[in-house]
Amino acid sequence: MNYGKQSLFFFTLLLLGAVVFLGGCAKTGMDRSVKASNSIQEVDQEIRKMGVNIDATATSLDSLFLASQPDLKKSFDTYSKDVTEFEKQGEKVIKRVEEMRKSSTAYFSEWEKQGDNYTNPQIRQLSEDRRIKLAAIYARVPEAGVGIQDAYTIYLTDLKEIQRYLSNDLTVGGVNAISPIAKRTVQDLDVLKASIRPVVYALDEINVELYGGQK
Repeated sequence: MNYGKQSLFFFTLLLLGAVVFLGGCAKTGMDRSVKASNSIQEVDQEIRKMGVNIDATATSLDSLFLASQPDLKKSFDTYSKDVTEFEKQGEKVIKRVEEMRKSSTAYFSEWEKQGDNYTNPQIRQLSEDRRIKLAAIYARVPEAGVGIQDAYTIYLTDLKEIQRYLSNDLTVGGVNAISPIAKRTVQDLDVLKASIRPVVYALDEINVELYGGQK
């Protein structure tokens, strides 16, 4: 193994140990590294999928109020399906962010304890420097996620109430009556998407630090 590959291998093992969900007790550093890699990728995928769900739900809601709407029932069914998917994905993202918040303090505390076991002072210092830097970066995900739950809850409540209203009055008159509220709800999408953006940025920063931007 040449020097470049040795360095890459060593730093990959060290850096991957920085991020983990404590779903179970990993027996070795390699186990923790694998868990860390899988976990951060899952969170990244889920938060981005939530963004897609938001757009899909907004589009299907908006389509209900098109003047040329040929089939209200079909459009309503699509909207209802999108609301259900959006709710599931939002709950999953909020759960993941909360798990990250709870796990980070415990994991980096354990890393700090293990760092005291190095006899080589250069490795000990490297471990300490990386732990401090990565702990700070990792903490930005739950910090950035604080605003997601409130915005998500407000938006979801409006979506479901519009859904309930239309289920009782799925007529042209009923659609026209609730149109102003529904259009404001579509506009509120920007607030929710804005609350997600900082989490995506934080995940991107972790990806750059761990993998040089390559997933």
